[in-house]
Amino acid sequence: MLPPAAWAVLVPAVLLAACAAPPSQPHEGHRVLLHGNGKLAIVEPDGSISLERPWGGIHDLHLSAEGQVFVQRGWGEVVELDLASGEVLWSYASGTSHGNAGVPVEVHAFQPLARGRMMIAESGPARILEVERDGSVISETPLTVDHPHPHMDTRLVRKIAADRYLVCHEGDGVVREIEQGSGRVVWEYDVPLFGRERRGGHGPDSFGDKVFGTLRLKNGNTLIATGNGHSVLEVTPAKEIVWQLSQDELDGIRLAWVTTLEVLPNGHYVIGNCHAGPGQPLLIEIEPKSKRVVWTLDRYEDFGNSVSNSLLLDVPGALR
Repeated sequence: MLPPAAWAVLVPAVLLAACAAPPSQPHEGHRVLLHGNGKLAIVEPDGSISLERPWGGIHDLHLSAEGQVFVQRGWGEVVELDLASGEVLWSYASGTSHGNAGVPVEVHAFQPLARGRMMIAESGPARILEVERDGSVISETPLTVDHPHPHMDTRLVRKIAADRYLVCHEGDGVVREIEQGSGRVVWEYDVPLFGRERRGGHGPDSFGDKVFGTLRLKNGNTLIATGNGHSVLEVTPAKEIVWQLSQDELDGIRLAWVTTLEVLPNGHYVIGNCHAGPGQPLLIEIEPKSKRVVWTLDRYEDFGNSVSNSLLLDVPGALR
């Protein structure tokens, strides 16, 4: 298999020919794979839904070079899914594997690696595994978790170097860079509340530091989607905020639970805007320097209020 940067590529058109649906809310924009309202779907640039398959809730999503989808099935299993046929081609069940039988475990993050290996972050056991295609474990890394909970130990996790992971700890409100194997924390960032009080809920009026996504940029800084902090932050290794997108900064758009991040080859950011409600976009593409909105995807009627994860299929080489 290919390295992580090559996983997100265009699904071959042959997989989509038999699954067309009528156009809905046409727009000019990207080809998107996303999940919402209990289904995985591909939305074409003209707004048509070219493929749709029933599927339960997810928090992470990847694509192989062969056009197969890596996705969760329930909270305890990662599968490789042929989206067109619905056939499961491979699976790893964290809920029953490697000592987890009878142990509360949820998977909110995983990542295909080179040579067919898979990285899986297990909340509950609080560890990151790397497994072979046959399910054998080749690496186990303990996580530092201040407020352990099987649903909140982690959100998105990405391997950023040969021996480094970047981990979002939702329950702690902290992003940590850790060393593979030892679990040693080499850098961490405590997502700030900016003097505000926490407020429960999932919508745009909630507030907190339940961080969801993070990417290490080419300049060495870290881009952070703050979840119910309703913002995106870019912080330096010295933890200085050098760029920030706040909740009501974009004209006519209100950020809610900010989830996924993609950095496109042209430098644009694509931001997931979950739980934002009707009339608000699910995805937003901006030019970061000017904060100009380039493109949005507003499909509330089709995908509802819980689109937590998506991938642009027409932008090879995006950082995600």
